Amino acid sequence: MFTFATAGRLLVGAGAAEGVAEVVASFGPGVLVVAGGSADAAALAGAGDVDVVRHRGEPTVDDVRAVVARARELRPDVVVGWGGGSVVDIAKAAAALAPSDGDVLDHLEVVGAGRPLPPAALPVVAVPTTAGTGAEVTANAPVRVPERGVKASLRGPTLLPAVAVVDPVLTLGCPPGVTAASGADALTQCLEAFTTPQATPLTDPLAREGLRRAGRSLVRAHADGDDLDARTDMSLAALLSGMALANARLGAVHGLAAALGGRLGAPHGEVCAAVLAATTDANVRALRRGDPDGEALRRYAEAAGVLTGRPGARAEDAVAWLRDTVAALRIRGLGDLGLADADVAEVARDALAASSTRGNPVVLTGDEMEDVLRASL
Repeated sequence: MFTFATAGRLLVGAGAAEGVAEVVASFGPGVLVVAGGSADAAALAGAGDVDVVRHRGEPTVDDVRAVVARARELRPDVVVGWGGGSVVDIAKAAAALAPSDGDVLDHLEVVGAGRPLPPAALPVVAVPTTAGTGAEVTANAPVRVPERGVKASLRGPTLLPAVAVVDPVLTLGCPPGVTAASGADALTQCLEAFTTPQATPLTDPLAREGLRRAGRSLVRAHADGDDLDARTDMSLAALLSGMALANARLGAVHGLAAALGGRLGAPHGEVCAAVLAATTDANVRALRRGDPDGEALRRYAEAAGVLTGRPGARAEDAVAWLRDTVAALRIRGLGDLGLADADVAEVARDALAASSTRGNPVVLTGDEMEDVLRASL
């Protein structure tokens, strides 16, 4: 048995954002917009009484508290997340927490109390302007906890947006670095959702198609930000990755990213990309030793065929393709992102405890996780 849940309604395609004001207005006149620094929320001018809060960077616990406080003050009819994945996530978190009087730490997993989210939330309209996390269709919202040096998630069905508007035209302004980091995250999410033991017959085709589109267009979108075909592929890859991960699981790449993200404060997608090839290599090596004829290794081989375009590709070919792609995207290593070798053992321990790591297709040891981190410095 398995379940499948996603946003209540999807509007997808070039020009889809032109109808956002009408969609937002259908929920009522009170509108709270959480917008990225460069997001053009002027498109919502006719949606009602619009209040805009700007946000940049990965959201911290205090960032979430500030937007929740604003939502409790305004009592809007709808919350709009218009920006990158972090902006959409903070909008989702605010909408989920605003109707209650609880604090974010009451519901945060791993480092918080982990209580279920309140049963009712404000509706969210998610309008991503990057192609990465798929936050527009996920039931979680990652939050940095700087004092603990980790990133953890709010998680629950009330975090699913009521409407997701995915318009690749909105991503045309993304600079190459953002395109690389966010696109690498979408690619990672498709690969991990495809290879996790929690994959289902519904998530498999989504992850597979996301891999196909990201495989052919990520480097193109990075090289030419005005290539609308490549941007469309990446917007769809991000959407598909979000739908897949929300209904399957992720893996050790995201476990490491959770441990590293709170410590480094670096963009989530860049952290994922920095450890992607080495983690995949560690998984494939461990599977070769312990389960050479198993389903997980077969899935890595299938993913390699999708990414490389070679039907007879082996799992190891996926590792080589990922290394070449990360190099082409000019992704920085963990050392350049601020990780010191002295911190490797502690990060590995935190990553092993992360919720995403439980979805990995093979159990990696602490030593193997440390090897991944050192190979990614």
